[in-house]
Amino acid sequence: MTATDDCLFCRIVRQEIPATIMWEDEHALAFRDIEPRSPVHILVIPKRHFASLNDAADAMLLGRMLLAAREIAEGEGIAQSGYRVVINTGANAGQSVAHLHVHLMGGRTMTWPPG
Repeated sequence: MTATDDCLFCRIVRQEIPATIMWEDEHALAFRDIEPRSPVHILVIPKRHFASLNDAADAMLLGRMLLAAREIAEGEGIAQSGYRVVINTGANAGQSVAHLHVHLMGGRTMTWPPG
């Protein structure tokens, strides 16, 4: 998939919109969520545009995104206390931006089910 001109996250990748970048490599980047739901709330996104997990088939990229979440959790000091990694896929799951993204959340006790 290619980047779209109006995709919010593609615009962040192109540095057209400011974001607090926490981690980056050649395939993905991570930045702080502007509406955090926990003390640590960071989004990990692929630099290539995929509307959702349903559109992604690159196992190495998906794995790298999860490993990035783990690495960031360690850097944020939440790896030992615990953290949550979430991928919302589709409107009914709460996906609000049509660009695949992983939520890394922690810094507080999480409840289950998430709602």
